[in-house]
Amino acid sequence: MSIIVTGSVAYDYLMSFPGRFSEHILPDQIHQVSLSFLVDSMRKQRGGCAPNIAYTLALLGERPTIMATVGQDFGEYRTWLEGAGVDTSAIVEVEDEFTSSFFVNTDLDNNQIASFYVGAMGKADILSFRDLDYRAIEIAIISPNAPAAMIKYAQECQKLGIPYIYDPSQQIVRLSGQELLEGTQGARMLIVNEYEFGMIKNKTGLSDEELLALPQITIITRGEEGSSIHVDDKVLSIPVVPSTPLVEPTGVGDAYRAGVIKGMLCGYPWEITGRIAALAATYVLEQHGTQNHRYSLDEFVARYRRVFGDAPELAGLLTNQAVGRQTIQGAEK
Repeated sequence: MSIIVTGSVAYDYLMSFPGRFSEHILPDQIHQVSLSFLVDSMRKQRGGCAPNIAYTLALLGERPTIMATVGQDFGEYRTWLEGAGVDTSAIVEVEDEFTSSFFVNTDLDNNQIASFYVGAMGKADILSFRDLDYRAIEIAIISPNAPAAMIKYAQECQKLGIPYIYDPSQQIVRLSGQELLEGTQGARMLIVNEYEFGMIKNKTGLSDEELLALPQITIITRGEEGSSIHVDDKVLSIPVVPSTPLVEPTGVGDAYRAGVIKGMLCGYPWEITGRIAALAATYVLEQHGTQNHRYSLDEFVARYRRVFGDAPELAGLLTNQAVGRQTIQGAEK
C-alpha cells in the first residue's frame, strides 16, 4: 500500500525583512502598489509542497511516493530525498526546464509576501495516476501544483476510486469556482487555512454549511489559534504547540498535513490526529527552511506527552505500528 504526494517541487529562497509590511502599505493607494523591501538575509533551501509533506511523513515512519515534475537541476535534491526515506521513482525530470522556485519575504510579524516561478512544474499534467499501481494507493494528497495537473488528478482519483485529500491553498486564485467545487466534492478531506476557506466560499458562492458538506472531513488551520476539524457534524478544536524558538513559518502547513495523513492511516481518533499534526508543524517553525527539522519517533512521542499528556495510541506510533491500519474508503475501483 502507498501514500502518493502530488504538488510543487521547488527551491525556496527565504528572505527576512527587518520591519513590518503594514507600515509601508498606503490604504488609499492600494490600487497602485509599488513597493520594494530591502532584506537583511536570504537562504536557499529545498522546498515545494510535495517534498515538504513527504519529508515529515518519512520522519513519522512512512515511505511516501512523490509524483511531480522537476527540472534538469534536480539531481542533488533527488539524492537528498531518497536519503531521507522518500520514494522519488514517480518524479519525472523535464528536459530544458529548471525546477520551480519559491521566493518569500517574511517580516517581523511573520507576514509573508511571496512569488513562485513555475518552471518544470508547469508540465505536471503529463503525469497520471493511471501509470502507478493505483489499486494499492492508501491515500493521495493533491497539494498546490500546476492548475491543469490539480484538475486532472482530482478527476482521476474520483474515476479510479483513490481516496484523496484536496489542498488547493495557494492555487485557489488560479482555479475557477467550478473547478474548486469539483475537486472538493469528491475529496475525502478538504484542508485549507481560514482565509483560503473564505476564498473558496467566495468563488463557489457556497455558504459555510454548504462547503463543509462537500467533503467527508474539513480541516481549517487558524495560525496561532490552532485548527478546527469538522467531522461527523462535530467541530474539534486543536491547539497549537508552542515553538521554542519561533524562527520562520514557511512549510508549517505542509508538515501539519503530513501529521494528518499519518494519523488518518493509523486510524487514530481525530483529536489525536490533530495534535500529531500540530506538533509536526511546530518543528518546522523552529528552523529556517522546510526540511531542516529532525526527530526520532521517541523524541516526537516524548514531546507529545509533555504537551498533551499520554494517549494509548502513542505506543503504536512509537513502534511505528498502527493501532489498526486503515483502508481509507474511496469509490469502488
